[in-house]
Amino acid sequence: MDKLVIDGGVRLKGDVRVSGSKNSVLPILAATLLTDEPCVVRNVPGLRDTNTMVKILRSLGKNAELNKGVVSVVSSKNNSLPRWVADYKLVSTMRASFCVLGPLLGRFGEARVSLPGGCVIGIRPVDLHLKGIKALGAAISMDSGYVYAKAKQLKGSHVYLGGVYGSSVLATGNVMMAAVLAKGKTVIESAACEPEVEDLADFLIKMGAKIRGHGTPVIEVEGVKRLRGAEHSVIPDRIEAGTFMIAALVTRGDITIKNMVPRHMGALVDKLEEAGASLVKSADSMRVCYKKQLKPVNVSTLPYPGFPTDMQAQLMSLMSITPGISIITEKIYPDRFMHVAELNRMGALIQREGPHAIVSGVKKLSGAPVMASDLRASACLVLAGLAASGKTSISRIYHLERGYENIERKLEGLGAKIWREKE
Repeated sequence: MDKLVIDGGVRLKGDVRVSGSKNSVLPILAATLLTDEPCVVRNVPGLRDTNTMVKILRSLGKNAELNKGVVSVVSSKNNSLPRWVADYKLVSTMRASFCVLGPLLGRFGEARVSLPGGCVIGIRPVDLHLKGIKALGAAISMDSGYVYAKAKQLKGSHVYLGGVYGSSVLATGNVMMAAVLAKGKTVIESAACEPEVEDLADFLIKMGAKIRGHGTPVIEVEGVKRLRGAEHSVIPDRIEAGTFMIAALVTRGDITIKNMVPRHMGALVDKLEEAGASLVKSADSMRVCYKKQLKPVNVSTLPYPGFPTDMQAQLMSLMSITPGISIITEKIYPDRFMHVAELNRMGALIQREGPHAIVSGVKKLSGAPVMASDLRASACLVLAGLAASGKTSISRIYHLERGYENIERKLEGLGAKIWREKE
């Protein structure tokens, strides 16, 4: 198993290109199960999670190949493969793989999908997924860690997907994919508005689906009899872009982030400008430059267009070296604070009080051995290591590989001293 080692304190400077969105591509790949015709998905990041989804598609009767950022999917002629059973060994490693439930049910009238795994960031139930699928007329049972759904014909319905912590991106995608082949009209209320939901809807529309309102809290789906194959290019990863924006500031650097969509970054841009960062936006890039001492900011994570929970840990690394007191409130996953103890090991002063983290900025962090607990905590520790004096070693970087393509190489290109070692 590898670990990352960072010799920190280097000011990062230069250009970096953002990869395709992890949170977009996984449900888009799942959507290829809705047709027997060939599909081509471009701008696919080479990640542990995308490789897992390709394996899941193969296990479900598809010939799927990832090559140089392109996934080609065609139906297999191997009739011995299960068409509607998603196996525990694959689904248990990645929560997003649960989104095969909707397309399998819509396509075959039944689906047996293992309950999902993924990052340990607190309780993330699948109740909204099941609520939406039931509303479309499916009978659902649970046995031996699997969800079994069955319906002779899904029927359009009104579905309310508001949860305790707001809307759900994956549940919205799952219900939308089930509804495209249902009979009649489905209205999804309190739908997630994230760009990744819009991207999935755009792909489904290319396949022949009839969808309106994606990107708003109310999505309307008029069911069709069949979908065709399609080609699609995945949107850039806004969380990777945001991570490099923070990298520029924690190292007092100057980075131009290319192949990004600035309008997807509104909440983060607002908070960084409030802190005093210099941001220059263009159509598909953004220059982030540290020009003066930053100020602390208070943040609450919220569903899009609010501040993304997936950027909470990265912002905390920046606030840990920003003079003054910041309060970061996690309203999506209240237990998503596994990185706090590791940052404190590096000299940060952070106190957790329920869903709040009270961050007292220090002058500098010191390199230390730390351990990643989840994907975004991994990114947080990389950022802290870049800012720290001395060497930081980060264990369990397989979490990082789930969501960041070639991050060491990209950081090296900006001047970072970062490398891998065997543990």
